Amino acid sequence: MTGAGSDALLARMMAFHPKIIDLTLDRVWRLLAALDHPERSLPPVIHIAGTNGKGSTQAMIRAGLEGAGCSAHAYTSPHLARFHERIRLAGDLISEPALSALLDECLRANGDDAITYFEITTCAALLAFARTPADYTLLEVGLGGRLDATNVVDRPALSIITPVSLDHQQYLGETLTEIAGEKAGIIKRGVPCVVAAQEDAALDVIEARAARLGAPLLVQGQHWHVTAEGGRLIYQDETGLLDLPLPNLAGPHQVQNAGTALAALRALGHGAGAEAAVSRAYWPARMQRLRHGPLVDALPQGRLWLDGGHNPAAGQAIADTLAQLKLGRLWLICGMLNTKDVAGFMRPLADVTARLYAVSIPGEAATLSAEDTAKAAQSAGIDARQAESVASALADIAGQDAQAKVLICGSLYLAGQILRENG
Repeated sequence: MTGAGSDALLARMMAFHPKIIDLTLDRVWRLLAALDHPERSLPPVIHIAGTNGKGSTQAMIRAGLEGAGCSAHAYTSPHLARFHERIRLAGDLISEPALSALLDECLRANGDDAITYFEITTCAALLAFARTPADYTLLEVGLGGRLDATNVVDRPALSIITPVSLDHQQYLGETLTEIAGEKAGIIKRGVPCVVAAQEDAALDVIEARAARLGAPLLVQGQHWHVTAEGGRLIYQDETGLLDLPLPNLAGPHQVQNAGTALAALRALGHGAGAEAAVSRAYWPARMQRLRHGPLVDALPQGRLWLDGGHNPAAGQAIADTLAQLKLGRLWLICGMLNTKDVAGFMRPLADVTARLYAVSIPGEAATLSAEDTAKAAQSAGIDARQAESVASALADIAGQDAQAKVLICGSLYLAGQILRENG
């Protein structure tokens, strides 16, 4: 062992491949073989793909499993404040000594061979999961599905596909059909798959692959239904009806995510965890209310939220959430990556925005400039101006409206920066 900390080891891993994203499984299979195939020794796997809602759905499933008395590993990406957030071992975030030891072991097994950061860190997570007892393993796809580094388990217990929409077209294809094909790549022969509500073009692709592989589907609107009625969540499938509290995660879109989680829990035989799934889930940077820290102190009479959504579907979900919360017009502080459909994200927000302050994301090479972000907001019909930082934007807002309601949004990378700065 080198004795180096996880930050130093992760920095070394960034240099193993010239591209951050390079979708193929060849390098992953090579390293897993060198590690004696930990992917073959995992607790039963629940594999989750989709464009939006993966993280929230995973958080609800984990809460439900724990509520039913089960333990679960969980893998998610990207992290917000610290890499350790990506790996939960039987419910607990991985410790620094355990993470450092695993990364060091993977570095030694990989040698000088090319491998992407996500691929080698996914192998580290699988190694940790294989060595730690638990009842289930929750694996969230990083990008796509078919060629994602998590797609190495021959027979998971369950596959899940959350809503599919346009995002990451430069890697997954230009059309919804092409993107759905990549997501459907996690479906395995004979393995049940829970499918959230989809556009017809995406559902056709998912159903066709499932039919080829003999994989039973549990599709929203066909095999299960979920709605919000009278301030309650109503879920129904062939086994009966559930009348539950609304999800503790904010936003009407979380009703659908909860339905997907409930369908998964029932398929696994853990319907007893249904109420815990909707009432105990925690997922940061999804309409998260910030209640303390220096950024909150900068607007002591106002209210501050944080959201990491970054594509048109996420923009619509944020707008729907704000309408449900009856907050009126908000001030937005927005930073985005230059790979995103920025105007598409902002258009749904035009009617709920008083003014937008555009910022560059600190330390992020792929950030869209504040100038270009402001121009995109203006093209979407939003009154926008540039700011040097989130802190300076908040100071300007506070000078105009001491009781302002402010949403910081546009990128998970910006959300992570905020969580680190705000403590």
